[in-house]
Amino acid sequence: MTPPAAPYVLGIDTDARTLPEADRLLQVLAVELALPEGVFGCTHLVRDDRPRVALSLAAEAEPVLRTARDRLTARGYRIRDGAWDEAGRAVLYPGADRATGTLTLAELLARCAIDRVTVLGTPEAPSPDTLLDTRDHVRPHWQDGRLVLAAMPAAGGTLVPFEDPAPTPCCADH
Repeated sequence: MTPPAAPYVLGIDTDARTLPEADRLLQVLAVELALPEGVFGCTHLVRDDRPRVALSLAAEAEPVLRTARDRLTARGYRIRDGAWDEAGRAVLYPGADRATGTLTLAELLARCAIDRVTVLGTPEAPSPDTLLDTRDHVRPHWQDGRLVLAAMPAAGGTLVPFEDPAPTPCCADH
């Protein structure tokens, strides 16, 4: 999960059990730590004897993460060098706050750090003028050093991000 322009990466062990919980924690920490715009913040599923969602922060400048490390350690977080894996799910990334509403794919790519959009079930790249209803929840993943958003077809020839902003837990009504 090392963005090419962000060689310094810090892993944060958490007790978060769900992606929404980890997203909220990452967003709160970004504000509390006063992280600058260029920092990437990702979630990582950890599947060991204590399943959880860990976090990572990546930045171009080492002092940004040194300060974050000191403050997070003082709060009791377990910190490590490097991300948990190379396929982090980005929550914080340059331009994430501008990836909202309904946009063409060209607009999305121009506004934020996402490098590419793929559409599930189709091998071709979507047209740059295709509309994407972001649902104000855009969570791209790192793939081969590039930030890629998986999308799926929606009504009226538009696309939506594959990840649902309000997923229904499996068997919720049983």
